[in-house]
Amino acid sequence: MPQFIALSAAARHWVLRRKLLCASACLRHRAAMSTLLINQPTYAWLRELGLREENDGVYNGTWGGRGEVVTSYCPANNEPIARVRQATTKDYEETVKKAKEAWKIWADIPAPKRGEIVRQIGDALRRKIKVLGSLVSLEMGKIYVEGVGEVQEYVDVCDYAVGLSRMIGGPVLPSERPGHALIEQWNPVGLVGIITAFNFPVAVYGWNNAIALICGNVCLWKGAPTTPLTSVAVTKIVAEVLEQNNLPGAICSMTCGGAEIGSALAKDERVDLVSFTGSTHVGKLVSLMVQERFGRQLLELGGNNAIVVFEDADLNLVVPSTVFAAVGTAGQRCTTTRRLVRKSISSCNCSIHDDVVERLSKAYKQIRIGDPWDSNTLYGPLHTKEAVEQYKAAIEQAKQQGGTIVCGGKVMDRPGNYVEPTIITGLAHDAPIVHKETFVPILYVLKFKTEEEAFSWNNEVKQGLSSSIFTKDMGRVFRWLGPKGSDCGIVNVNIPTSGAEIGGAFGGEKHTGGGRESGSDSWKQYMRRSTCTINYSKDLPLAQGIKFE
Repeated sequence: MPQFIALSAAARHWVLRRKLLCASACLRHRAAMSTLLINQPTYAWLRELGLREENDGVYNGTWGGRGEVVTSYCPANNEPIARVRQATTKDYEETVKKAKEAWKIWADIPAPKRGEIVRQIGDALRRKIKVLGSLVSLEMGKIYVEGVGEVQEYVDVCDYAVGLSRMIGGPVLPSERPGHALIEQWNPVGLVGIITAFNFPVAVYGWNNAIALICGNVCLWKGAPTTPLTSVAVTKIVAEVLEQNNLPGAICSMTCGGAEIGSALAKDERVDLVSFTGSTHVGKLVSLMVQERFGRQLLELGGNNAIVVFEDADLNLVVPSTVFAAVGTAGQRCTTTRRLVRKSISSCNCSIHDDVVERLSKAYKQIRIGDPWDSNTLYGPLHTKEAVEQYKAAIEQAKQQGGTIVCGGKVMDRPGNYVEPTIITGLAHDAPIVHKETFVPILYVLKFKTEEEAFSWNNEVKQGLSSSIFTKDMGRVFRWLGPKGSDCGIVNVNIPTSGAEIGGAFGGEKHTGGGRESGSDSWKQYMRRSTCTINYSKDLPLAQGIKFE
């Protein structure tokens, strides 16, 4: 009996201890939830996007997710916004299967009807453009007008895709054989896997999604691990449109996750096209995985972009263009200007070169820095603390390699991931740090002597995304556009390197990956082409006049 009493006492003690531990955990959980920005009145608008404290990070017709719970942080103050439960590999498997089944339905819908669904997606985005743009600003860190502009890009691509849905197709070609027709037939590839980066968490998905859909494909999206709330919010908007039209939600699936999900997608033979946007380093790894299975890939990687300024340039265009392209999005665009290559005028002791630097420095000091969602702000934070460390390392390397900081160069003493926009002179055109793409707001100003030298310097970096010259010489303009000019995918004249329109094909050469997204004939990336010969005669003539009798 005493032994029984002792055991009962021990059991009661164990139960009490468990209750205390659970109560303590609940208190900690509630305290953690109370610190989330989504629970503060200032950010109540986040709930207009269907977001809550903890969000499902998998969508395939139904919402779920059984993986790790990650917290999304605001770069402007490093405070937690809300949480997302990521996908497991099992979630990924289920999503791919549902997407492939959904394709059987979507592919049978005529292209113009698919265009109507995309039109509705564009309209749904229009209705949420301000609140979704605010989320981009809050979670990514870009200023509010850029956040709204990014959603506008998705809307614009939807509009473009609607018209395209009635135009895609191949030519009827002349056949050398009588009684024969020679045509090109274009069909969807099937399942398009879309991996996007943090810096454009809405627009890049939109470029791919809208065009892929009207071509007859279904999409599986893996957004950046640091902008999961934007991925969830966008998917909720798209999913509602699909639901209203009684279509499978898996047509536009989503799996939030990190490298494990990205690798699974790249290696998966069921994924007919992998569209990857991100760094050259990671893009190379993805490319190798896709190529190993002879899969299709569309790569949009890094850029080390230059503005080349000749002696006849209009400086009233050069200065604001350079400031926008070098400082916009805090230097975190793939099209950001990282090199300003200026003509050296020895006869006047480089006074023109110095004038450009002086005017740029003055403009930099007038940039309004602040909270990205403040409408007066022109320059916000870097996306992560790691990016701040990369900025600091690049500044030190530039100084060690002979650079002189004429503006900026410091981490700002304020909450969040703020650094000063920086101008560095005195470096050689082929200095290692100049040839390295650092995703921060650092501009290297170089001096050239001849046109040939300027064009050569533009092309000598490994990336080939965007480039621009400033000149009034029309002969030089067409040399720049020609075979011995810029080797980039985007070749501009008298405008910045960034700020591309959706109507043109977007992408670059060399280590930028060679892919093309958005406008022009980029739709061809999302389709497979068949050359078809149809004999409508009663004879069987062979090509090239061959007789086989």
